[in-house]
Amino acid sequence: MLSPKPWKLEAIARLVLSVFICICAGSLLAGTCYYGGPESKRAQFYVLAAAAFGLMGLTLGLLQRTWEMNQAIKKIAWTLATFYAGLLLAVYAETLAGPAILVPRVGQMIIGMLSVQGAGLVLIGAFLVQQHMTWSGAFGFCNNWKHAVLWGLIVAGIFLPMGILMQKAADVALRHLPGLHLKPEEQVPVQTLRLASSWVDRALLGLVTIVLAPVAEETFFRGIIYPTIKQAGFPRLALWITSLGFAAVHKNLMVFVPLLALAILLTLLYEKFDNLLAPITAHALFNAANFTMLYFQGG
Repeated sequence: MLSPKPWKLEAIARLVLSVFICICAGSLLAGTCYYGGPESKRAQFYVLAAAAFGLMGLTLGLLQRTWEMNQAIKKIAWTLATFYAGLLLAVYAETLAGPAILVPRVGQMIIGMLSVQGAGLVLIGAFLVQQHMTWSGAFGFCNNWKHAVLWGLIVAGIFLPMGILMQKAADVALRHLPGLHLKPEEQVPVQTLRLASSWVDRALLGLVTIVLAPVAEETFFRGIIYPTIKQAGFPRLALWITSLGFAAVHKNLMVFVPLLALAILLTLLYEKFDNLLAPITAHALFNAANFTMLYFQGG
């Protein structure tokens, strides 16, 4: 049974908004490093990007401070003002950079993942410090960890062929069901991996896919969001919101159902062992197996 978590709702709200800011900043950073717009607008783009980064950085700084009740309205107002100003400048800057590339380069993909999963882990670390908790205490890393890891491996091994079948079924459904006529497409990271020609690029993508992504995503969805909603008195809603959210953030119809099923299993693993190592292990093995198959297909 999952142990209670002493998360404060205002701290959760600040964390979620901070993660969203990092997503926006990462997208803008990728555009800055790989500018593809007209040369005549390059200087204007960099000025707008610098201003956007400054405002988003200021917003992150404001979000790291606790909102005391007597000053909450003032702090929230300043935070929202800097947030929306930075967001608007970032959107305008990206319009100057031209249309987004459908399949990002390896460097862009790595920047994107570091700005989301990497920055997310840093923000979660700061969140735990504010909550006066350690990683082990917050996520039960010492709770019967050998069994947690073992069952994570077992669940991933059992689910992997099922997930592949679900993905193939979704492919057929999207292509042939009446009224849909959708053309299934692979996830963007998968398309980027297929274009990665050097072993260095593939090694970097493998590192963030197999190590960074499972740790960050499990910590955020299962470790923080799930128990927060559950402890508010909505255990079933917590399961479905976090599972649907996990599947949706991958932004691909073809893998939505298998990822939804995987997310439910990962949540049940966390509930069973009260140790986040169980879903992290299962998630990492699932990613590793898919990455290995894609590596040999692309090689």
